[in-house]
Amino acid sequence: MMIELPYGEGRLGAEIPGGNVVRVFRPHPPGDLAGADRIEGAIREMVLRNRGLIKASEGRICVLVSDNTRAAFNRVVIPRLLDSIGELVDTSDLRIIVASGLHRPMSDRELEEDLGRDVVEGFLVLNHVAEDEDRHLAIGRTSRGTEVLLDREYLEARLRIATGLVEPHFFAGFSGGYKSVLPGISAARTIYQNHGFDMVGHPNARAGILAGNPIHEDICEAGRMSGLRLIVNVTAWGGRISGVYAGDVEEAYARAVEEVGSRSRVAVDGLYDVVITSNGGYPLDRNLYQAVKGISVGESVVKEGGTIIIASECRDGIAHEGFREIMERGDGPDDVLAYIKRNQPLRDQWQAQILARVLSRARVVVVSDGVGRREVERMKMEKAGDLGEALEEAGVRGGGGKSIAVIPDGPYAIPVLRPG
Repeated sequence: MMIELPYGEGRLGAEIPGGNVVRVFRPHPPGDLAGADRIEGAIREMVLRNRGLIKASEGRICVLVSDNTRAAFNRVVIPRLLDSIGELVDTSDLRIIVASGLHRPMSDRELEEDLGRDVVEGFLVLNHVAEDEDRHLAIGRTSRGTEVLLDREYLEARLRIATGLVEPHFFAGFSGGYKSVLPGISAARTIYQNHGFDMVGHPNARAGILAGNPIHEDICEAGRMSGLRLIVNVTAWGGRISGVYAGDVEEAYARAVEEVGSRSRVAVDGLYDVVITSNGGYPLDRNLYQAVKGISVGESVVKEGGTIIIASECRDGIAHEGFREIMERGDGPDDVLAYIKRNQPLRDQWQAQILARVLSRARVVVVSDGVGRREVERMKMEKAGDLGEALEEAGVRGGGGKSIAVIPDGPYAIPVLRPG
């Protein structure tokens, strides 16, 4: 059986030998996709519906945008949003902040590629820098005790708007909504508390779960405290926008989550010896740090002692040194988990915690052109040159009788085990 996975901006294929039981699990396609007229219409309608808020701001508006690790369609959404706002107020005081959390700042070239030259040259675009405490103001604590320190430029605006992509998120449930605030424009201290060991380790801190998810609930509290008023969130399918959800934060976000959740959940009939998946292709598979999202998809459907094969281009390498350093600690995943618990807060500990948790259950074989064999092995995983070699390492041979689950879209799918 021939399989293909998204990989970078292309595809990666392999032939699975006969004599094995192979099942392919994919999210369900949307009813239709959003064309340019529908996208522009949804944004314009939201702006006109909230003209009172926008005019009252006198143009002192802050717009939050995702960084280039997310396929948030900034070049499509942001110019249309700014044009619509500009029909109501002078936008010379409008600020755009890249809500990047603890990710590295984007370069001028990357900002132009992501937002478009007209936006970068026509507006003040700022990278959020979580480690710069002087750029943040404290506005209180959540009921879980998280200190909420947010970007000063955002708090000084009279109207706050967030944009972004809604997709499954491996510990916050779904992306989008208030996530633009926390972790997006939060101080490092705030992010560390929200992403703490016990929070990430909670059984409800999983993809597709919002109710009872302590991370999501903490994010929502911080978001409400922050005064975020409006969102323009999109959903996607096959590299195109499938829906635009704009307006009141909680109402628009609930509709987006309903659409994504219904499409992303795939029923799985049991556990498998081998799970083959990806990180969804570019831009999400641009580094090994992000690839943990795809790896985590296999966690719920792989047998104890089984193998997860992840195909991720990783054109930016590992990208997060904190993640690398934690994963290189000790002899095995239990040592990593003990180190995090003993020494938190640590930069990137949440990604290392989830990877170590997966490695406590299964082997992980990485197929990537962007990271070397020694780097991968020091992080307690295995490296294969291509999918064929990865299948051999997983013991998949002709007539071998292995059960194999293929989840081509990786983190865009939410596997759900059928009862019994």
